[in-house]
Parts: sequence; structure tokens; C-alpha cells
Amino acid sequence: MKKVLLPTDFSENAYNAIRYAQELYKDDSCLFYLLHTYSPPIYYMEYAFSSEQIGMDDFYQTNAVEQLEELKKELEKSFKNPLHQFRVKAAFNTLVDEILEMVENEGINIIVMGTKGATGAKELLFGSNTVHVMKKTKCPVIAVPDGFAYETPKEILFPTDYEISYRTKALKELLYLANEHISRIDVLHVATGRALTDVQVANKEKLEKLLKPFANVFYDMPNNEVINGINEFQLKNKVNLLVMIMNKHTFLERLFLKPVIKKIGLKLYIPFMVIPYPN
Repeated sequence: MKKVLLPTDFSENAYNAIRYAQELYKDDSCLFYLLHTYSPPIYYMEYAFSSEQIGMDDFYQTNAVEQLEELKKELEKSFKNPLHQFRVKAAFNTLVDEILEMVENEGINIIVMGTKGATGAKELLFGSNTVHVMKKTKCPVIAVPDGFAYETPKEILFPTDYEISYRTKALKELLYLANEHISRIDVLHVATGRALTDVQVANKEKLEKLLKPFANVFYDMPNNEVINGINEFQLKNKVNLLVMIMNKHTFLERLFLKPVIKKIGLKLYIPFMVIPYPN
């Protein structure tokens, strides 16, 4: 049974991501964890161990659990699927820390979350929570853009610089989705005008072998920047899902996450899956 973690702040953005997950795994036996974390707006140290503070903690806990149970009922009613089960969890913790703990303790396979919370700034590609989860978690994360209407991921875009050695374990979720949805994987190499090194050539050959059982096309986009290359590809080709590997040596780390507090020019209107690379 696949274990899917669904963080929610009860915003439309979070709800849309949950519905995306239900559709994406509609033919799979899944255990969905609905997670909400909370922190009382007033939490002074002098009250931390007082009966008043304990009562306030109970209030926030009870309120969060009630909202989660209501959400669970709504999801079960509106999307009846005997293959899907739900568990709810409300925790007094930061979202990122709670997610990391649940991934470790519950054996979570994938996280599906909105790109931003209810108060997320429109000019940001991702909210800070989404970014920190992508950078720290040990399982894949799918970030679903606000208002995105579900599309079956038939066309998956996989940009790469061939700087890492590809392993079946790292690409497990990508290959799973490609097999489940009979997808085509478009591998995009955005070159800077230089020929591939021997290491890059070897890595490309490994990737070709891994993708051999699946429909795939390898593209080279010479003399271009990564973000411009991805944007141009999306203009000319249908893409339902963008997938990239998170590794400190790849352009994902350099170009996507470090400058996330600024506009970086990426036109992203589709779900984006980030896969951690095992050390």
C-alpha cells in the first residue's frame, strides 16, 4: 500500500493538491495521511507550563482535529474510492519538522502539497514550507500549482544536466508513474555549448538503459539557459508533469531553490515533482 502524505492548512491551494493526489493514484491502494500543524499565536515561555496554556493547546488540538475529520468526510464522500484510506493528524509543531518525522516514522512514499499556503505571495514560485520540504525530505515531493485542474501525466518532462549517476532507486516514483499512466518521458538536456564530458556521457547511457522499457525521447537544447530551455520546451510541447532530481551538484539546487525568494522567470503551471538523490 502506497503511503501518501498530504499537508493541509485548509486553504483552496492545499485542497486542490489533495484532489490531485486522489486522481493521480486513483487506481492504487493508498493510505493518505491528512496532516495539519498548528502553533498558537501567543506562546510565551512564562505560560508554557501553566494550566491556562495547556487549555489553549487542547483548544487548538481539538479544533484542528475537527477540521481534519470534516475534510476527511468530504473527500471520502466526493471521491468514493474503496482503494483509498485516510488518517488524520494534528500536531503542535512546524510543518517541515512534522513532515520529516512522519516520513521517517510512517514510511511515507511521497508527499503531495500545494505550492503555497493561504497567504502565499503570488510572485513566489514556491512558498517557503514547500521549498524547505523539497530540500530536506528523503522522499519525492509533488508541488501542485494553485488552481491546477488535474491532467493525467501522459507527458513528463525530465530536464537533466547528466551530472549525476542515475539509479533505479532514485527514479522509482518517476518510473512508477510512467508505467501506471503509460507516459512518455521527455529528457531535456539544456547545453551551454560545450560537449558532454566522459562522465556525462556515461550517465546519459545509464539513464537511457533505465528508461528503455518506457516511451521516451531525448532532446538537446544547445546554447541556452536551463530556465529558458524549460520555458521554451513547454511552449512547443505538451507537458503534464515536470520532474527533477534534487542534488547539491545539479542545476536544480543552484537555480531553482536558492533564489526562490525572488522571481526567477520559470513559467510553471503544471505539477513539479522533486526527487531526492540518495547519498
